[in-house]
Order: sequence, then C-alpha cells, then structure tokens
Amino acid sequence: MVDWFRRTKKGLLGTEKKVIPDGLWTKCPNCSEYLYKRELERNFWVCRQCRYHFRIPCDDYIKILLDGDYEEFNSNIRSNDPLKFKALKRYSDQLKSAISKTGSNDAIKTVIGNISQHEVILGVMDFRFIGGSMGSVVGEKVSRAIDVAREKKFPLIIVSSSGGARMMEGIFSLMQMAKTSAKLARFHEEGGLYISILTDPTTGGTTASFAMLGDIIIAEPGALIGFAGPRVIKQTIGHDLPEGFQRSEFLLEKGFTDIICERSKLKQLLIKTLDFFCLNE
Repeated sequence: MVDWFRRTKKGLLGTEKKVIPDGLWTKCPNCSEYLYKRELERNFWVCRQCRYHFRIPCDDYIKILLDGDYEEFNSNIRSNDPLKFKALKRYSDQLKSAISKTGSNDAIKTVIGNISQHEVILGVMDFRFIGGSMGSVVGEKVSRAIDVAREKKFPLIIVSSSGGARMMEGIFSLMQMAKTSAKLARFHEEGGLYISILTDPTTGGTTASFAMLGDIIIAEPGALIGFAGPRVIKQTIGHDLPEGFQRSEFLLEKGFTDIICERSKLKQLLIKTLDFFCLNE
C-alpha cells in the first residue's frame, strides 16, 4: 500500500531546500517589514515601506555627507575613569568594550572635509558608543572642533545622536554643557555658521547644550528629540502627552527645529544652505 501522505525531505520540484545565509535580512523596528540589507544600505538605511530611519554609525554619516577623502583630528583623546565608577559594570570596562565595538576612542568623530566646494568642520556622534553619551572627551572634541572652525573660518556641522550626559563621569560630564555652549556663543559672535543635525535619539544634556544651538537646526523624520524622556514627563505632570510628543514633526510644529529632511536628501540640503550663507566668501 502506498503511503500518499508521507512527508518527503525534498521540495516541490524534487530539489533540496535552500538555506538562506544569516545576516542578509533585517526587520524594520517600526513596521516589521523584512528588508534586504544591501538594498537597505543603498537606500541610506531608510525603510522602503514606512520611511523609518535606522540608526547608523558615524562613519556612514561621514560617507553620506562628505565628498571623498577627509582628515580626522583629535582621534587619540580617550576617556578615563576619574570617579572609579562602578554600578552593574565598571566604567573602565564599558569604555574598553565600546572602543572594541566601534573602533573609535569615544562617542564622536571630528573631521575636516568638503561638501561640494565648501570646506567644513564635521562632528558626528555614534550611538553605539555607550549610547552616544556626552562625557568629558565628547565635550572636549566638540569644543576643539568649534575652535578649528573659528580659526579657519569654516562652517561647523554637528550630527547628534545621544542619550545625554554620561552619568559615569558625574560633574565632569555636566560641565561640558556649559563649555560647549560658551564656545558656540563666541563662534556665533564672530559670524560663524553652525548647522545642527538631530537624529534619533537626541536627548538629555546633548539637547540642552550644543544640539539645539544651531543657526539652522535640521532633524531627520521621526527622531526622538527632548531633554527628559516622555515617561518621566508624564509621571511628573500627571497627564497624557500629545500624540507624537518629542518627535521631529512635533518639534517643527512648535518652532524648535527649522526643517525636517530625509537622509537621502540631506547632503543636497546642506549644499544649498552652504551656497546661500557662504555666497560672499
């Protein structure tokens, strides 16, 4: 008797089932669409279905925004552990792990490069490095980038992606808010152009200092931007928050940002902006 219902190991056409290699696909955290990574990369790491902007490393932003070669500066500065901080994990061990993971010494890279015919100073934060937190090194590198922009009279562009001040450094971290703000005030008084680009997330002490002090503030779509988190605010005031609270679109409506720009169009927007403001140079 023939067993017509017996499961066979072969596929419908009599061929072995193909094994799809791991790492070729990823799921959009916003709409759950499965995306082919190579296509996603070609699309600037933006979901084709819902336009969700994935978080990307600082090196990817540098490639997207700059023309070809660039020169990094102050790459050798590294954080130490002045407070000998230890909670669930020693801060010194967290630093070693983050350096190994990202290949960078801290949560921001500062470079000199070109956007079209314009030489610029570009700083890009990396959320992979302890949540893009701002410690003494991030504050120092931002301050030095402002100094280089002042000296060379170049436009300054900073791409922020940060959870805020780095609590493991305590007051050393909080001091960077005042230091970077004072440096930017002097840069502004001397006529310097500072363009701030806000990505998901830009929160805490970074928002309360250099991220929101741009002459022009550009935000990516859907980015979380704020000081305290929405859950903390809701618990504090005891009321439900408006829909879309602390997202780019909400901040644009309330006048906290100047424009929302998709990542694929960001470089062209910067070129137009630099062409306009640097017309007489």
